[in-house]
Amino acid sequence: MTGTDDAFADTPVAIVGLGLIGGSIARGLRQAGHRGRLTGCVVDAADVATAERLGLVDHVSTELGEAVAGAALVIVAVPVGAMASVFAELGAHLGADTAVTDVGSTKMSVIADARAGLGKAIGRFVPGHPIAGTEHSGLEAGVAGLFNQRRVILAPTPETDADALARVEAFWQSLGAQISEMDAAHHDEVLAATSHLPHVLAFALVDTLARMAERTEIFAYAAGGFADFTRIASSDPALWSDIVTANRQAIGPVLDRYIGDLEQLRAAIAAHDGDTLVAAFGRAKQARDRFAQRSTNDKA
Repeated sequence: MTGTDDAFADTPVAIVGLGLIGGSIARGLRQAGHRGRLTGCVVDAADVATAERLGLVDHVSTELGEAVAGAALVIVAVPVGAMASVFAELGAHLGADTAVTDVGSTKMSVIADARAGLGKAIGRFVPGHPIAGTEHSGLEAGVAGLFNQRRVILAPTPETDADALARVEAFWQSLGAQISEMDAAHHDEVLAATSHLPHVLAFALVDTLARMAERTEIFAYAAGGFADFTRIASSDPALWSDIVTANRQAIGPVLDRYIGDLEQLRAAIAAHDGDTLVAAFGRAKQARDRFAQRSTNDKA
């Protein structure tokens, strides 16, 4: 059950970017009964009109300074590739007590962008990443309960002050999220394996099949397993290109390992080596079953 507590309920909040994640934050705060003023920053007049029609925030603007004026918490919810330009402009508009957080899927690159753009205000920055989302994007895509009982990773830097961290924790708690802390470099390694690599694989598989001469017949006979595995290939291509290139140092080793394992499976198939295949498939089934059981227990 989500709900704002007295520590955060009246906090003025500004959300920079009202797409899937930013829009879900706005909807979630509304649903939780947040009383503080909500403002938003979007790219153009068309997005302003959409945000107003949807009632996402109390005030929306294309001007960053106007959107964040008076906010006690600024949430940067733009694609990873746009973080640097947002932080570069944001630093000049922050109040002395304003806390800043982000929702980026990479942390080392975002922290570097924040240090460069925020300057002396870097102590008010709390790097964050909600482990939640869908394959949809845009202002219409938000879901009010997207973060309820979902994990949010915070990766405070050595400069992050305790008050800013507490404010960001209260924000996520108001949305029903489960908060954990993690070193930024370790975060990028974990997400490279569990999120970024799967997106690369899904995009690559669908692209390979789509370029085959018999692709019409292939997709006509695709079953549920294909849909399940490739759902994330419907995600925003530009957004995920930014993510995987920003996290390339962490993705490279795990991608190399996966390619090596694929080569071993290819050799086993060519050699009719059923024992190797059964062993690999069996390890995968056991690991997936354990993961599914943990997920079921977490939701219970």
